[in-house]
Amino acid sequence: MNIVFFMIIVSLFIAIIFFILFLKSVKSGQYDDMYTPSVRMLFEDEFVEKKEDKATDVETK
Repeated sequence: MNIVFFMIIVSLFIAIIFFILFLKSVKSGQYDDMYTPSVRMLFEDEFVEKKEDKATDVETK
């Protein structure tokens, strides 16, 4: 029975540490920009296609 109490105390201690680290990362601004990476993923192929089109236009002229 003592091990159960010990494990509860240890798990609460670990949870508090992770919560403090989470708050520290939020305050440092790690989660500020949530929009740009998702949009960049959608438009990345168009930039590659435009560069390839310009390269083929130069070669044909």
